[in-house]
Amino acid sequence: MKNDKFNMEMRKFLKKVGVTSQREIENAVNQAIASGVIKGDEALKAKMTLEISEVGLTWVIDGNIALE
Repeated sequence: MKNDKFNMEMRKFLKKVGVTSQREIENAVNQAIASGVIKGDEALKAKMTLEISEVGLTWVIDGNIALE
């Protein structure tokens, strides 16, 4: 394994995850507010699952996203 290449590829993947996840969350929250599903002052429970089946990794991160 080439550690430099691995590190660079991992960082690119995590950047993609962060950017696309933020966009999807923002879109979903804005649509939910517009349709009246939520008010916009809640704290939303969030869960992210990272899975890499080739190495047997499943990692779950739980958290909250406060809207106000």
